[in-house]
Amino acid sequence: MALVAFGQQKMFARPIPALLHALLYVGFLVINLEVFEFVLDGLLGTHRVLAPTLGKAYVFAINGFEFLAFGVLISCVILLFRRYVLRLARFTKPELKGWPRLDATLILVIEMVLMCAILTMNAADQVLANQAVSPYLPLQTLFLSSQIQPLLQGWSTEEVLILERGAWWFHILGILGFAVYVTFSKHLHIFLAFPATWYSNLRAKGEMESMPEVTKEVQLMLGIATTSEPAPSEMGRFGAKDINDLSWVNLLQAYACTECGRCTSECPANLTGKKLSPRKIMMDVRDRVEEVGKSIDAGGKGLEDGKSLLGDYISKEELNACTSCNACVQACPISLDPLSVILQMRRYVAMEESGTPAQWNTMFQNMETSFSPWKFSPSDRFNWAEKVKEEEMK
Repeated sequence: MALVAFGQQKMFARPIPALLHALLYVGFLVINLEVFEFVLDGLLGTHRVLAPTLGKAYVFAINGFEFLAFGVLISCVILLFRRYVLRLARFTKPELKGWPRLDATLILVIEMVLMCAILTMNAADQVLANQAVSPYLPLQTLFLSSQIQPLLQGWSTEEVLILERGAWWFHILGILGFAVYVTFSKHLHIFLAFPATWYSNLRAKGEMESMPEVTKEVQLMLGIATTSEPAPSEMGRFGAKDINDLSWVNLLQAYACTECGRCTSECPANLTGKKLSPRKIMMDVRDRVEEVGKSIDAGGKGLEDGKSLLGDYISKEELNACTSCNACVQACPISLDPLSVILQMRRYVAMEESGTPAQWNTMFQNMETSFSPWKFSPSDRFNWAEKVKEEEMK
């Protein structure tokens, strides 16, 4: 979790977006230290309460905050350029239309406006300090915000004061509003990335998790059961049809999805024009959870609304296109697991509906009777080795 969620390790598989995101990430963390001083000033009725205590280090810190703010501003501009001018393929997929596209844009614009507010506030602050307006304190050169000060020449003291206070309040209210907005946005991953990474699948990428019910049933049939508990009188549902069949980790990961599209851009099925998009799988799970939750809150039918994740959100065509290669899991910056959802839903289609393609059923039958995907006797499996041995002896 420290390496992947906090250290952004997997982001650096793609250096350019990783550096842009790192600026946003570090800026978000560090600049909030300045916001902490804003709040203290508001509560205590002071102005730059930490300046006398920190001395020269305070000016150094403010310059650092300003450079970070400028870096965040530039990063947001470049990220918008990549989305709307370069139109990278992973940002133009069908699942990003409507709210997901607007959400991604809003967050970048909000960040830009907040960073401009910080720089504007510092510039107006120093103009007032230079005019000896109390309680504003003159600081040594602030390299970036000082470039804005000439724009305020000719303004009256009252106008500059309104601008400075307005920017101060705007930033505090913007941060508080952002904290609420995040809970309705994909940017909830700011918080959920940590538990989602903590509970991520650390098994070998080629290992698939068996269904405990089936494993136990087979063990009982073969007389090798590892528990004395009796077999259940009625088997539960095999696989997953709706969100209540998925684990809480699956649902947590759906809410932690950043919609960055790296999983989809690495998916061989998607790259060859098939309908499957691992990002859409995670978004569909989250949308279904939202739909059921809102229905329950409104006194509605909840899960009994006649819909299900399978069919109404995710089609069999999407599930069948998956090659189970784990490229999506490997590509995800926080190791989310769309494959787990796909496999559980595909198991439901196969074991509850017998709805797999005909050629798959032939393979399943061969595996049941011949213990391999090919229809020949197990006793003939090593005939090829005997032929190789005969040829070597010649």
